[in-house]
Amino acid sequence: MLIHPFEPVYDGDCTALVLGTMPSPVSREKGFYYAHPKNRFWAVLAALFDEPFPVSPDDRRRLALKHHIALWDVLASCEIEGASDSRIKNPVCNDFLPLLENSKIKSVFTTGGKAYTLYMKHCYVRTGIAAVPLPSTSPANCRVTLPELLKQYAALRHPPPCGT
Repeated sequence: MLIHPFEPVYDGDCTALVLGTMPSPVSREKGFYYAHPKNRFWAVLAALFDEPFPVSPDDRRRLALKHHIALWDVLASCEIEGASDSRIKNPVCNDFLPLLENSKIKSVFTTGGKAYTLYMKHCYVRTGIAAVPLPSTSPANCRVTLPELLKQYAALRHPPPCGT
């Protein structure tokens, strides 16, 4: 059983929450979200907001918070082999209510289909905020081009209100 190794990134001014499923082995090793060098998440965020590419975890945290984006994952724990979401077994979801109560989050986005499915099945009933599915930025999802990622992630610039 893998226990989620880090806390959510957020502050009271965050208006959008971006959720993956569970940190990859590389992210767990490096101690921060989307840390695999070929994951395109940080390149997408930097491009969306016309910011320099953030290299360190502190720079990445600052970039997300500057643009009122909170980061976490749907799962608090699960059984998983490697990094493939298709290998997730026995998922246990995080409790999002304290985070939502201590921020201005009104929109939830998920990175990848498994995060969306897990969130909508197990979390939506408690949060009341429907997730907006975004494509995974993982190197395993190379069929989605960087321009397409930028087009879809543009929703983070102006997140829709709750459940729309």
